[in-house]
Amino acid sequence: MFMNPVDYDVVIIGCGPAGTTTARVAAQKGLKVLLVDKRQELGAPIQCSGALSASALEDADIDPNAEFVQDEIFGFRVYNEVGDQSNIDYRILKPEKYGIGVDKKPLGYVVDRRRFDRYLMTLAERAGAEVWLKTEGVSYKPLDDYTCEVYLRKFNKEIIVRTKVLVGADGLQSQVGKWAGLDTHIKMTELASCLQFVVDGVETNGMLEIITGHEWAPGGYAWLFPKGHGYAEVGLGVIRTMTKQNAQWHLDHFINNSFLKERLKHARILPVQGGGVPLAAPLRTQYAANLILVGDAARHVNPITGGGLHTALIGGMIAGGFLAELIQSGSNTSAENLKGYQNHWEEGLGNKMWQLYHVKKSIFKMEDIDQRNLKLYETMSDYFNPHSVYKKV
Repeated sequence: MFMNPVDYDVVIIGCGPAGTTTARVAAQKGLKVLLVDKRQELGAPIQCSGALSASALEDADIDPNAEFVQDEIFGFRVYNEVGDQSNIDYRILKPEKYGIGVDKKPLGYVVDRRRFDRYLMTLAERAGAEVWLKTEGVSYKPLDDYTCEVYLRKFNKEIIVRTKVLVGADGLQSQVGKWAGLDTHIKMTELASCLQFVVDGVETNGMLEIITGHEWAPGGYAWLFPKGHGYAEVGLGVIRTMTKQNAQWHLDHFINNSFLKERLKHARILPVQGGGVPLAAPLRTQYAANLILVGDAARHVNPITGGGLHTALIGGMIAGGFLAELIQSGSNTSAENLKGYQNHWEEGLGNKMWQLYHVKKSIFKMEDIDQRNLKLYETMSDYFNPHSVYKKV
């Protein structure tokens, strides 16, 4: 039992989708929650395409809203290096369910990350979570009574709060995890350097298009996604240890020389967005005394596609629910008890992510580039088909 008074049941550092979802669920279930972020503008800088499935929102109890939805998605088109393609259009595969019109729905959405992240924060606030922006986490200190002190800096003022659990939702190579001695370092061989252009003048027709092949994106893939209002996203991710060129060189090469060059030649480039995306295994240990990690901080990112929105939302749901149950039962928040969070996550999502990681690793171990290209194309095509065992990862 917790003998000393605490300021909060849960303190969460990081207002991305994983952190805000953890906060919302924990607050809904009656916990006192503080959510902090060092940024003033959430969702920035934009480092992802913003694509996620309708089932991802449904699983996270979030209704699609015009506030953040930019476009609707109805399927996938996967290309190999020379332009052969596998079409998975759910408007054709399941016309009774997917499409535009009464009693039909999209397969997924492209969301505006700034608006989406702000929307998720609002949901957390309305559930009862307290939010402090422009507040930086400095360190934490576990105490003998199974609480911990969290040291924060808000408007250059040092603040100490006491909590039962600290949640690190602070992104790739989490500083919160490092405070607890967790190994959050990621190898350069598993970090994709991503760059995308928002462009005008390119038709997309409601499909997420994925282009495989070492020639265009060594270690990753290129993409062409709808953006809404006539815009599109064209981008790629590369593993820098597999190429002598940077991501911008590869993106220029793809736009100007690939089999899609005629379609892209009139594209007018608007914003340029980029960042690092892990194509790595989940962290083997995602907990410590009074502390757990969620989202990118725990590498809850699909190691094949690099997608992290769905996994962040589901990880947040699992974390918020687990913490509420643990704390309200009167159990302490020792590392031994918090291991249960990782067990729940592995059962719900993690085991499939580990399987995907081993598939990815086996593909990029192939020395023959033609064989590697073929295997990646086949794997991506199979991943997006209606019967894939990974379709919710």
